[in-house]
Amino acid sequence: MRNKKNILFATIALTLISGFTYVISQTKPTTEPKIIQDTVKNIKPVIIPLPDSVFTDKGLKLRPYKKNAHASYYADRFNGKRTANGSRFNNNSYTAAHKKLPFGTRVKVTNEANGKFVIVKITDRGPFVKTREIDLSKRAFMDISKNKGAGAMKVTIETIIE
Repeated sequence: MRNKKNILFATIALTLISGFTYVISQTKPTTEPKIIQDTVKNIKPVIIPLPDSVFTDKGLKLRPYKKNAHASYYADRFNGKRTANGSRFNNNSYTAAHKKLPFGTRVKVTNEANGKFVIVKITDRGPFVKTREIDLSKRAFMDISKNKGAGAMKVTIETIIE
């Protein structure tokens, strides 16, 4: 009789202990992961459908292309190299690279953080990073940049209709 009680007690104790360790292993850690400030979140940009109506801004006929697009700028090593349309790249000119827009398209690029904008001409293909929409020349990027040390920013892209 006593042996049966010991076995029953041991079984109950073992069940309680294993259940307790299971609960402990399933709890989440109380520390939050560190958030790195200089990373760009992989958020899909909002694509604005092209409307039939065209509005004007300071004499320009503009058509919305994309909001919340990520823009970056060319590295200095590309200065003087040939672009996809055959011209030589100059980091001091107002040019840009886009994956789909036709060469020669003029585009108004507005920094969403401060409202500054620049008008550039598409002369190259790229950027070849999935999260980026447009590569600006260094001069165009610095003209609208809020923080001169930044390498990327969120912009609104509008095509200029001639």
